[in-house]
Amino acid sequence: MPASPTDVRRAAVLGSPIVHSLSPQLHNAAYAELGLDEWRYDRFETDEVALPGFLAGLGPEWAGLSLTMPLKRAVIPLLDEVTETARSVEAVNTVVLRADGRKVGDNTDIPGLIAALHERGVEKVESAAILGAGATASSALAALSRICTGEVVTYVRSEQRADEMRGWGERLGVRVRTADWADAAQAFEAPLVIATTPKGGTDHLVEAVPESVGTLFDVLYDPWPTPLAAAWERRGGAVLSGLDLLVHQAVFQFEQFTGDTRPVLAAMRAAGVKALG
Repeated sequence: MPASPTDVRRAAVLGSPIVHSLSPQLHNAAYAELGLDEWRYDRFETDEVALPGFLAGLGPEWAGLSLTMPLKRAVIPLLDEVTETARSVEAVNTVVLRADGRKVGDNTDIPGLIAALHERGVEKVESAAILGAGATASSALAALSRICTGEVVTYVRSEQRADEMRGWGERLGVRVRTADWADAAQAFEAPLVIATTPKGGTDHLVEAVPESVGTLFDVLYDPWPTPLAAAWERRGGAVLSGLDLLVHQAVFQFEQFTGDTRPVLAAMRAAGVKALG
């Protein structure tokens, strides 16, 4: 029996631009998988200026929000509580709307990245490399603080970015060494490489992929595979995509919004693959 309007529970993803987001397909697939007919997940184009009004207008049917750029830091002053995980990188991608009206911010990108690596058997590494130094790189560094026992080398384009990554390393308790972007091919010597650059950012490195490689986590997912991921796979290395990160972090969001811990990863991944297909 369809849920009545008064029984509907809502969640959504906010950001600008937002039309490309796969979150509605993932979350709605999870609801369908588990028969949660009362749940509905949407997307809303929302920038920093519109965000306070949007939050203020939410009714009791709302359970949670997923946030993408440019809202991950802008939302922090508007929240009642922020988890230690989100504080560690000053970025919130998840807002849980509690029954008592409190808004709690969290970051599921960090445990999502770790869970994606664990799924592929990567639980501990002695060293790692990060290509890029943006917001995703700081989340990657936070994840590595939990699974990397040694040095993390970050390849950056400017001294300002280098300072930022060293600062994040100090804050997160990670031994970080920065290197010039011109030497980025040296990253491939690490057992785990996390590429956080925008589309096309690593294409020039394809010819430098060595015969023997470890694991590559390329956070892009459209188009897929990236030239770097394709070259890596040809060498026989393990490759994770941005879709792996997206579905794993979405599972954590789903559990926080609904309180339901039944497995939905396979349903979410199938929906993501279909949407990208």
